[in-house]
Amino acid sequence: MPLMPQPGKEISYPRILRCGDRAIGIEFSDAISETANLEVLSLDASLTAEPIDGVLETIPTYRSLTVIYDPRKIGGAALGEDLMQRATRGGAIEHTGRLLEFPVFYGGEHQADLDELAEMKNMTVAEVIAMHASAEYRVYMIGFAPGFAYLGGLPEVLHTPRLAVPRQRIEAGAIGIGGRQSSINSVPGPSGWRFLGRTPFKLFDATRAEPFLVKAGDRIRFHGIDADEAKDLDGQVAAGTAELKEIAE
Repeated sequence: MPLMPQPGKEISYPRILRCGDRAIGIEFSDAISETANLEVLSLDASLTAEPIDGVLETIPTYRSLTVIYDPRKIGGAALGEDLMQRATRGGAIEHTGRLLEFPVFYGGEHQADLDELAEMKNMTVAEVIAMHASAEYRVYMIGFAPGFAYLGGLPEVLHTPRLAVPRQRIEAGAIGIGGRQSSINSVPGPSGWRFLGRTPFKLFDATRAEPFLVKAGDRIRFHGIDADEAKDLDGQVAAGTAELKEIAE
């Protein structure tokens, strides 16, 4: 299981990487793509459907899957062979999750960068909002903070570098843009992303039976709501009666 490619040797994928004495990674590409991410999630689904004794946890990312295991039950070499067999037998799934509709109040106190972004793109604020809400986003991975959703699918015209100096606190639910990605903030914290608004729904709530609201492989569409609708939804979320809409396909 190589840690680094040998000089002059071309890397082939998928490949196994050591991650200490209790975990290994299987990497599907050196670039972010929907194809590589589907391969990651297909393998992850395979481990759920056909568990390997000794595997404790899996962590899907954009283009790799980390597998944490109990070395008393399975060795890293044997686990790597099993993962490679599964990864190379073909049949990657086309879709792995739900299609969800998130209401977003664009503007207000959480629109820290909306006006500046419109000026940078030579667009009106309404055009930026319409463009952002026009796309279907893919949840590539959950990470950085509990429940934080990294979203692919941001229209190219809205690709924008992160801030040079991060803000010290951005609230949960804030909808951001960072480089080629969009995001939904899950918990309050510092961030260098650029923010356009917020959703009343909470991506992370430790008191729920399922603490994370979305999973890797889900797809998301945003639709704009006004301040009154956002306030009403805030109340429903606080009372535990709000339901996120799942779009039937």
